[in-house]
Amino acid sequence: MKKSSRLLTIALGICLAVVLTACGGGNSGGNGGGGDDVNPQSAPEKTTFTVGICQLVQHDALDAATQGFRDAITEELGDSVIFDEQNGSGDSATCATICNGFVSNNVDLIMANATPALQAAVASTDQIPILGTSVTEYGAALGIDNFSGVCGNNVSGTSDLPPLDEQAKMIKDLFPEAKTVGIIYGNSEVNSIYQKDVMTEELTKLGLTVTSYGFTDSNDVSLVAQTACEENDVLFIPTDNKAADNADAIDAIARQTKTPIIAGEEGICAKCGVATLTIDYYQLGQATGKMAVKILLGEADVSTMAIEYDPNPVKKYNKELAELYGVTIPDDYIALD
Repeated sequence: MKKSSRLLTIALGICLAVVLTACGGGNSGGNGGGGDDVNPQSAPEKTTFTVGICQLVQHDALDAATQGFRDAITEELGDSVIFDEQNGSGDSATCATICNGFVSNNVDLIMANATPALQAAVASTDQIPILGTSVTEYGAALGIDNFSGVCGNNVSGTSDLPPLDEQAKMIKDLFPEAKTVGIIYGNSEVNSIYQKDVMTEELTKLGLTVTSYGFTDSNDVSLVAQTACEENDVLFIPTDNKAADNADAIDAIARQTKTPIIAGEEGICAKCGVATLTIDYYQLGQATGKMAVKILLGEADVSTMAIEYDPNPVKKYNKELAELYGVTIPDDYIALD
């Protein structure tokens, strides 16, 4: 449905509300019983909506997803949607407080940007529709065994998972002499653990020795990165919010040891990676926004909506770090801006 059609639907809802109000007023007086003789009317279509946005932390990828989400909704529904956008500052407990506030305020939909935000939203309500974005694997995030792609409850959304087998092949292609790969990840993020496990399997198939290095926060990331760099030929960092938050610290260590990094997404790659197979987070947010419009207008049931993925991941590279580490980049890679 085009923007003009959406707005027409909303306008008609407003007109219906006015007509119903006028009719009720005309029958409330008169002889013999006033309003008791009025037949009950169905409620008018909802014409304004409130959407709560809980974003885990501020960084480029999540910011882009939130912006895409807002833009897609605004394009279709204009100013009939009020956004309550809040940031969890990287803290799961803060996300829980934010989402509980959304429930208390009876918002029409919650958008949860990143896995901890999604988990907080799910814990807060099983009634209000929830859409996740920048979530890697919903089965792992929500503890759903044998996940089929549909959550089957009040949750759906979009995934930022690029093909991990292709990311593993990227490491093998760019670093044909490498024998050892270290994976650095935030050990409290279930989606990072999922990526770590799958990448370990894929890289092992390619004959590489893989070691994982989990860190908790900025207090131990430098020590963990130092060990990983010293013990491996190449590092891999998945789509990990804690790693993205600490990418500059990891980069400082990697430059000292001359250890190249392959990143799970372009925001991390821009700070510390040589190359990445990445999705477009703005477009991912837009896809989530389009799902939200369908839910808000009653055109789709969140419980039957399949998780959506970016069908066109792109190979990108960091020109400065590729030159620093002497990596030859194939022609089918795009330089980061």
